[in-house]
Amino acid sequence: MAVVLVVDDSPVDRTRAGGLLKKGPDLTPVFASNGREALALIAERPPDLVLTDLQMPEMDGLALVEAVRRSVPGLPVILMTAHGNEEIAVQALRKGAASYVAKRNLATELVPTVLSVLEIVRADLSQKHILACLTQTESHYDLGNDIGALAPLIGQLEANLKRMQLCDETGLIRVAVALREALVNAIYHGNLDLTSDMLEDDEARFAELAARRPHEEPYVRRRVHLIARETRNDVTYVIRDEGHGFDLAAMPDPTLPQNLERRTGRGLSLIRTFMDDVRHNDIGNEITMVKRRDPAASGATPGPALRPTTGTFPAAVQPTK
Repeated sequence: MAVVLVVDDSPVDRTRAGGLLKKGPDLTPVFASNGREALALIAERPPDLVLTDLQMPEMDGLALVEAVRRSVPGLPVILMTAHGNEEIAVQALRKGAASYVAKRNLATELVPTVLSVLEIVRADLSQKHILACLTQTESHYDLGNDIGALAPLIGQLEANLKRMQLCDETGLIRVAVALREALVNAIYHGNLDLTSDMLEDDEARFAELAARRPHEEPYVRRRVHLIARETRNDVTYVIRDEGHGFDLAAMPDPTLPQNLERRTGRGLSLIRTFMDDVRHNDIGNEITMVKRRDPAASGATPGPALRPTTGTFPAAVQPTK
């Protein structure tokens, strides 16, 4: 059973969010009316996740995100955004929030978003203990189109990141969220040819195709290729799908506050916010994401300068320049 602390000064919005959470599997909501009350509850008995509004008296959502990251860095915070507070939401994502849900989309997106972040947080980290002398790792994965298989993979990659001491607990969650968004995009929008317009126009049809296409030609043969290279100084992920690609220039800029509530580009917005460098290849079927070492990471010490490795990535999945 996961406890979700819902923080909102509006009794109506608290009740609505709590009611939706109760419909999810094994989710128990508790409530606070502002950030200060939430911090007191967290100090008394930390929840598994915090779901917070942004505009509140006493202490707003942005201040709450910063306070949680200082006091309980492994506790994920999801924002509930409303029209008019997009600028604050962008700041909160940069300060440490793990994800966001637009209030107008709570009915369809709240529970899936909460469950996906909890899934990441609970991922098996049994391999976190590794030799202290490890300075570089590289792994290659050839994945199918099963969204359900992503959690253990992301847990493994998160464990690799932790043993390199590149991020604090909050940073680990944010990188894991970016990884999941990139992999989901590669599967849905790449290999399965499911566009964001389909999701906007007919969500039920989108879900039906997402369940059916992984077993049909030509989709069943398509793979997602992932390369992860971790050093003491940074981590690079290269994710390539076998779809037709997309025109990045034709998408609305997901980093602009006015586009925050759009479902199109939501994943890319989180990726660009949480990673230090994000690049795509020319046809749009490959993304390269880089996260550099956070100097504030607990116990982290700078690694030796590493010479660039040549010939590391196969030609088919070369990082974009």
